[in-house]
Amino acid sequence: MVPCVILALESSLFQLPLLVPFPAPHFSMGLLTGVFSFFVDLPRIYKWLLKPYYITSFFISVAFLVTRKCPGLCENLPSQREDGNSCDFDWREVEILMFLSAIVMMKNRRAFTVEHHIGNVLLFSKVASVILFFRVDLRLGLLYLAICAVFVMTCTPPIYMGPEYITYFNDKTLDDELQQDSRITWIVEFYANWSPECQAFAPVFAELSLKYHATFLRFGKVDIGRFGEVAEKYHVQPSPLSKKLPSLIAFQGGSEFMRRPHVDKKGRAVSWTFTEDNIIQEFNLNELYQKSKKLSKGRDESAQEPEQPSKAEEDPVEPEPMSEQLENSESKKDQ
Repeated sequence: MVPCVILALESSLFQLPLLVPFPAPHFSMGLLTGVFSFFVDLPRIYKWLLKPYYITSFFISVAFLVTRKCPGLCENLPSQREDGNSCDFDWREVEILMFLSAIVMMKNRRAFTVEHHIGNVLLFSKVASVILFFRVDLRLGLLYLAICAVFVMTCTPPIYMGPEYITYFNDKTLDDELQQDSRITWIVEFYANWSPECQAFAPVFAELSLKYHATFLRFGKVDIGRFGEVAEKYHVQPSPLSKKLPSLIAFQGGSEFMRRPHVDKKGRAVSWTFTEDNIIQEFNLNELYQKSKKLSKGRDESAQEPEQPSKAEEDPVEPEPMSEQLENSESKKDQ
């Protein structure tokens, strides 16, 4: 059972397909690819994990494992093992951990960043720990649940503060900005600060804004957790059960022409992964970017063109010689 748990965790972390039996070359290449990408992102992950929020979250997540394995604590815990060893997992605890691994693996299929992967592992580790503590002792379960509640209420995950080229809208500025210039294409993210998916997507959207921002292709965000009227108008439900967070909507001249995740006829969101490649492909960002550059170039050329001279300026009339002017004036006098 233990190797199965390890295999499931490896699959969840590196998004490897969990198939049995594995073809040896395919599994080796997939594992090497996952390990390589992990080490490429290691400096960023290391900096991310050193934040107080994630350090605290990690220790809360492994609380049951530490309690069950730590000498001096585990001897006082009850156990359902036949040998009576209270410092080792019983069969029911192993089943719960395997079930946790399966859930993490399924959730991480829609994860699009390493931070999102690790966040899912920490979240469901806490859920499993609540169940495990309640099985061991009701008092320990209540104590652990209270610790988790205090953590959720007092600690908020750090907000992405990196570079970006994004306009933040509110309920009053969104419509005006979308309709201001029909040539501008807007890619707007509808998000909520409390949503883990939105938090994980923030660096991806920021990176896209830095790569593709142009005069006629712009990126914006609106917090529907604060502006409920915007969520209602654009049919984005700010609920974790709706699976509509985050939502990306593309506008041209104030009119929507693309939305992800797509909504079916019954109003349910169709599952979609918010990776950078998927967004570039679905929203045709390369094409929109080239179109924006052409529009900008045409506008600059028209602004720099000199004014066409008038016909009078093109063919100036030469003044008559002074002698001819005198002759004309004398002839007028004689008349």
